Amino acid sequence: MPLEVLETIQTDLVNHQKSGMSVMEMSHRGKEYTAIANQAEKDLRDILGVPDDYKVCFMQGGATLAFASVPLNIFGQNPKGDYLITGQWGEKACKEADKYGKGQVACNTKPTKFTSIPAKDSWTLDPDAAYVHYCANETVNGVEFDFTPEVGDVPLIADMSSNFVSKPIEVSKHSVIYAGLQKNLGPAGMAVTILSPAMASGKNEMSICPTYCSWKVCADNGSMYNTPACFTWYVMGEYLKYTKKVGGVAHWAEVSDKKSRLIYDCIDSSDGFYSCPIEKSARSRMNVPFTIGGNTDLEKKFMEEGKKVNLYTLAGHRTVGGCRASLYNGMPMEGVEALRDFMQSFADENRQ
Repeated sequence: MPLEVLETIQTDLVNHQKSGMSVMEMSHRGKEYTAIANQAEKDLRDILGVPDDYKVCFMQGGATLAFASVPLNIFGQNPKGDYLITGQWGEKACKEADKYGKGQVACNTKPTKFTSIPAKDSWTLDPDAAYVHYCANETVNGVEFDFTPEVGDVPLIADMSSNFVSKPIEVSKHSVIYAGLQKNLGPAGMAVTILSPAMASGKNEMSICPTYCSWKVCADNGSMYNTPACFTWYVMGEYLKYTKKVGGVAHWAEVSDKKSRLIYDCIDSSDGFYSCPIEKSARSRMNVPFTIGGNTDLEKKFMEEGKKVNLYTLAGHRTVGGCRASLYNGMPMEGVEALRDFMQSFADENRQ
């Protein structure tokens, strides 16, 4: 989170806007909290340009719960959906769909270790599928779509959990966009879910869909059918105010490009000391995976010495190993510059 946002929350923590209450003490139906929630939704709509007829829901849980919510809300009439699998999260979403119908694999880059986004002409799309699902940014593997998939008349659904609010979104080309808050918006515990009118109608909801997961119930009740994750929603609202202040998603897009370029340029200019396994056209701006000559001992040394200059959590995901730098919106440029400088000095000192 940006420091300014954290400091605002700190200032208001025990007495929000002189109301005499912390946000954590308010009734979610009281006028004080209702104003917070309404402002957060308005700011989100303004920042992303959400069409007026689309619903914005703040669903409890995160993307993993949304993996199930997607088929539960759509498989009622047609229990099959296409999945573009370009990383572990897309793979997990597809497996979840299999519990309620059929998750059809339209493409799968697992055989090449999730290092690319295949060309559209290689996708096997079913024109009769209920939807096409893709994960916009794969955190584990460091792969990001730099375009909106074109899938014809079939509804397009996106998991944008890890690059949400980091660049402009073509909202109207999607029927559903969902994103866990914990990367670029706030604390864990909630997923923003943007729904087209058809998806908010409930007409294709499965009879077994839990009320907790129903998009229609959530939309019809302003995300307050039951007590929401109030503090999480509030923090998101403060983050959105800050985003407006600094220039919206255009600001974050520019900063994200600069930050990721610093690290990728460092890797590419290291004469092979560092390497990134991801094809350049699919490289993520949020998560930069890299290895150090395939030498796990040297990678451990890199991470231990990094801690001495306040660089932490640089280990790759346990399933892939190596190193990984996550550059979410809240990571300041100074932190990325410090990593770049350390990478250069470490390479100079340890090059064989």
